[in-house]
This record gives sequence, C-alpha cells and structure tokens, in this order.
Amino acid sequence: MATFQVTVADPETGATYQREVSDQDANRFLGMEIGDEVDGGAVGLDGASLEITGGSDATGRPMRPDVAGPDLKEVLLDGGVGYQPSREGERKRVTVRGREVSEEIAQVNAEIVDRGGADPESVFGEDDEE
Repeated sequence: MATFQVTVADPETGATYQREVSDQDANRFLGMEIGDEVDGGAVGLDGASLEITGGSDATGRPMRPDVAGPDLKEVLLDGGVGYQPSREGERKRVTVRGREVSEEIAQVNAEIVDRGGADPESVFGEDDEE
C-alpha cells in the first residue's frame, strides 16, 4: 500500500500544512499527474478540491511536469525543477521522476483550488502549520 506525505498550500493565507495519508486515501493520488485535481477529502478537507503541483521520491528526486510517466528519467536540463544552473548557458543531465504519482513517490505537493466550505486551519490545526 502507498503512503505519502501530502503538503497542502493555502494560497489565500500563504500557509502550508502537512498530512500523512495511507491506504485508501493515498490510492486517490495514484495515477494522477501534476496539474490534475483530486478530492480534498483524502487529507481531511471534505468538499475542497486540490491541484497536484509536484512532489518527490524517497531519495529527493523531484517530479517534473514535462517528463511523462512515473519512472526515473535522465534529462538534459538548463534550469527549472531539479536543476539551477550557476552560469548562463550551463546545462546538466539530471535524473528526475515523471509527472505521474506512483508508489515510489514519498511527498506530494498540492494547492487548494476550491475550498468548498472547508476551513484548513480548523482541520489541520495550528501545530501542523509550517
């Protein structure tokens, strides 16, 4: 069974909240891609809608929205997620994950798109805020 650390960003307040999801709640994320919307009930925000914005696997390799599938890929990057060049024109071959959420993913980043009456502060509490 899959287990994820889900980091939920609230664009209205600028706060982020973390929640560990497993079993059936984690299965809602499997097969979804960066940019897809998922029901907020998976993290306790009933009625809310979350958009997947990224994530990383257990070794820290980031998910990239321009790499298809859930597998590891070596891509030549000139900047963006997974590589920040130190000078103009610098490129590097970097191993990254694809945009699809799989069981190898350890952390999923999401953003609240539609609150639907859910209040994140009351669900997550003050102690979960980062």
